[in-house]
Amino acid sequence: MNGQKRSDITIGLPVKIVLKQDQRTGKLTSGIVKDILTKSPNHPHGIKVRLQDGQVGRVKEIDK
Repeated sequence: MNGQKRSDITIGLPVKIVLKQDQRTGKLTSGIVKDILTKSPNHPHGIKVRLQDGQVGRVKEIDK
């Protein structure tokens, strides 16, 4: 799954996000979802989340 649908993302889910400063390179950061920041049901660039370590970015991949 690609992280564009808010309904696919739950708190505690392991994900890979792209941080704001990594958008040009596309470097992914792994972590566990602490908060879901995007209010809309979907977003073309990925749902914005806060990881447990405090980093904020858009979900690019959902780890299973």
